[in-house]
Amino acid sequence: MAFTLPALCSKAEIDKQIIDIEDKVVVLRFGLSKDPTCMRVDDVLDKTSRAVSNMADVFVVEVTHVPVYVRHFEITLIPALVFFFNGQHIKVDSGTPDQTKFVGTFRSTHDFVDLIEVIFRGAMTGKHLVESPIDRRHVDHYDLTHQGY
Repeated sequence: MAFTLPALCSKAEIDKQIIDIEDKVVVLRFGLSKDPTCMRVDDVLDKTSRAVSNMADVFVVEVTHVPVYVRHFEITLIPALVFFFNGQHIKVDSGTPDQTKFVGTFRSTHDFVDLIEVIFRGAMTGKHLVESPIDRRHVDHYDLTHQGY
């Protein structure tokens, strides 16, 4: 599959997008381009990037390129999507223990578009935490384990 999603390869590139993009959601997909699950998510993101282009800019980030963000967002499962709006991290309550990112796949392109619409509308009204419109039965669930450092 050939995807047209722009890739960000360094912390500086990521920081620039987060800071410079105004009044749009910045979607960062952390993962590995050769991972089959990431490829399924990338397919959904690629198919919907035009439909959400007035609300969001979507980027792919290889976890091997930015270990500082992998540690900061505690990305232990991929694919993981992290959202920003006007430089602010937007959290999503999707029924999982971790609201800092969306981990897993989407059942349809419609699910992703709905999620972006909710994040965009919530962020435009100043919310930093939004409720996911995706049926919680369709969200990948996992257990959080804390390891002391």
